[in-house]
Amino acid sequence: MPRTALVTGGVSGIGSATAVSLKDAGYAVIVNYFGNDAEAEEFHAKTAIPVFNWNVADFEATQAAIGGIVATSGPIEILVNNAGITRDSMLHKMTLDQWRSVIDVDLGGCFNACRAVISSMRERRFGRIGNISSVNALSGQFGQTNYAAAKAGIIGFTKALALEGASRGITANVIAPGYTDTGMVNRLPDETLRGIVENVPAKRLASPEEIARGVLFLVADDSSFINGATLSINGGKYMA
Repeated sequence: MPRTALVTGGVSGIGSATAVSLKDAGYAVIVNYFGNDAEAEEFHAKTAIPVFNWNVADFEATQAAIGGIVATSGPIEILVNNAGITRDSMLHKMTLDQWRSVIDVDLGGCFNACRAVISSMRERRFGRIGNISSVNALSGQFGQTNYAAAKAGIIGFTKALALEGASRGITANVIAPGYTDTGMVNRLPDETLRGIVENVPAKRLASPEEIARGVLFLVADDSSFINGATLSINGGKYMA
């Protein structure tokens, strides 16, 4: 039986590329999305991957949705926490809602989904968790104190979870993408986007598929000794 993988925020961008890459590699893939039904329907029609609509920032909704998936499709063995939003603003102008919404979705959603699958992974003594962070968690970014905080929090969260799960055959790792050719990035003003690309040594954006290849590597069965790591895929923009 193929292993079952759940990708949150999986109908577009990095999430979509990851879901398709996992399916092509033989996994049984399920994706989550929130709000954009037309985009989800188009993704499902194109890929035949099942899609489920809920807000990962909602703890109870996440527990119920993943519980329902497990009841019909079996245990989630691979979890990719990709769902995320931005609400950019300089701190002296940032509203409480802009702060909370990004923390709740990007970091809270990671906790909510992990919490829903971790007990089963511990019981079965196997699990692969891949959490999508960002180059801006490592380098910081003007106007993104909320996003950088959430994505940096994912890195600390993942390291602690890696320690907790290691003896149970569970790995938890981070993928920290650089700027990637997705709808989120392409909504930036042209001048801003040109400046970003100019500051990447590779002089281009990543493709979503390039990020997905990193995820696929980390969640593989034979990546069992890679745990608590942060894999940066950023074209050389930030090197630690």
